[in-house]
Amino acid sequence: MTTLQYSIAIAARFRGFLPVVVDVETAGFDASADALLEIAAVIIRMDAEGLLHPAETHSCHVIPFPGARLDPKALEFNGIDPDHPFRMALPEKEALKHIFSPIHKAIKASGCNRSILVGHNAFFDLGFINAAVKRTSFKRNPFHPFSTFDTVSLAGLAFGQTVLARSVEAAGIAWDGNQAHSAIYDAEKTAELFCAIVNRWQNSGLDKPWETVKVP
Repeated sequence: MTTLQYSIAIAARFRGFLPVVVDVETAGFDASADALLEIAAVIIRMDAEGLLHPAETHSCHVIPFPGARLDPKALEFNGIDPDHPFRMALPEKEALKHIFSPIHKAIKASGCNRSILVGHNAFFDLGFINAAVKRTSFKRNPFHPFSTFDTVSLAGLAFGQTVLARSVEAAGIAWDGNQAHSAIYDAEKTAELFCAIVNRWQNSGLDKPWETVKVP
């Protein structure tokens, strides 16, 4: 099997969906009213043995949309200063293009039809992505509009844990609490967790019906 066939095999594994792990940092919990401040996305790859691995990470800081609410408690929690001169933040539409463009390329290269958002409490991250897409009238959102893979549920099944830090540690992955609550760090750790859980199933010896799908 060629390298291209290995990359395309992930399409058979997830019904044509390419898993992309996303974490957002925000200025509150209401996607329609509170500012989106950071986005990080980790594209997932499959190796020759059918195991998943985090590939490249794409991220950016985001300028709050006009009229966005900035909850001081949320900013204190994530440590983000929206007015910091070195944030190098982008307006929402540019930020979405920056994140979505490499995802579209990965979808095409993998033979997938669309991406599916993977997140820890994925409904939260997808809600803010969808709200930003709607606000900016962005035309090519790569993500399925409502389906997700949620590592809260997966970690609860695999390890009996639902908190990200505890789930990561239960999976044998290092966790640094000082780096938590940045979009890049949380997305990359969630990606490691997702891959660890899927690979644990892959190595379980249980039937894997997707392996019967032939890759051209």
